[in-house]
Amino acid sequence: MKKAALFVLIALTACFIFLGGETRPAEAKTEVKWRFAVPWPRPVLQKAFDRFCAQVKTNSGGRMEITLFPDGLLGGHNETFAGVRQGEIEMAMLVPYVNLVPGGVVNFMPWTVSNYDEFSLAFRTPGGILHKIMEKAYNETNMHVLFSISGGGYGLGNNVRPIRKPADLKNLKMRVSSSLGMVRALGNMGKGTGMSMETVPWSELYNALSRKVVDGCWSTTNLLVAERQYEVMKYYTDMGMAWDAAQIAVNRQAWDELPPDLKTVVQKAAKDAEAYALNLQKNALAEDTATLKQKGLQMVQLTPAEKEVFFKASDVDSIWKELVKPWMDKAFPGQNMTRTVQAELAKVRVEAAKLRK
Repeated sequence: MKKAALFVLIALTACFIFLGGETRPAEAKTEVKWRFAVPWPRPVLQKAFDRFCAQVKTNSGGRMEITLFPDGLLGGHNETFAGVRQGEIEMAMLVPYVNLVPGGVVNFMPWTVSNYDEFSLAFRTPGGILHKIMEKAYNETNMHVLFSISGGGYGLGNNVRPIRKPADLKNLKMRVSSSLGMVRALGNMGKGTGMSMETVPWSELYNALSRKVVDGCWSTTNLLVAERQYEVMKYYTDMGMAWDAAQIAVNRQAWDELPPDLKTVVQKAAKDAEAYALNLQKNALAEDTATLKQKGLQMVQLTPAEKEVFFKASDVDSIWKELVKPWMDKAFPGQNMTRTVQAELAKVRVEAAKLRK
């Protein structure tokens, strides 16, 4: 018996030495599996999303795994939104259209932020003033916001003429969506010019421009390239009239049921993804601008004075009173949150200006 035991000990020692003197623990069993849906093709952002999923798996020791479903594999936007709200999908990249998220009107209010520095300050997780507002808005739809994604500033594109002043909107047929703040702003800018606004689904916009159902639309440099709108558009004014922002949102029950240590893992990965995605988008802006010029799209850059004319024509204060204040007063009773948000955004503009110097 002693000889047999000695033989086993020698054999085990030999195996230990052969394997490099290391013992490798078995990978932890996966406790939580989430699905992460992205309703549209977003090749640039997918790098950030892949990184996020990989970090969660690695930093949780394999206890949590998030599988990315890009390019609308789990359905279109509204279908995906309903899936996250009901808990059939754990998380997704979503846009807070007001027909889905009443408080989402703040997300697309005109002239809130106008550059990437202002975006990073206003939407930063968890302290940015617009992050706080969007968290409250998504809470009302049974969701929690992990972080926000920037798509860049909105300008006006069209097939008729360059736009440098409100009068240049004369008789244009402009496509609009359900983003009421932007609709009101564009309507005010085009008041008295004969400009009309047509509601066209985003999926049909390319054909609508091609067939001249509409003359133009608001868009971003990123979307002009990603959606190939440069093929059916001649002029684009880089105005920054509003900012394209989307949120990475999680079903509230799925988030609440997550163990505290895994919440920490997800939050750290989300913070990294937020910064990484913003850098990707900043870098893509220069590339997209060069691509658009190469493709023959005439890019109009407004001076600060020219932008100020459009800002005043937008009559932003009346839009805040009409669209934002009623929801704010209900969501934050007795806090005069509309004034607070506007004051915080003014501070953001000052701080961002210092960063750019």
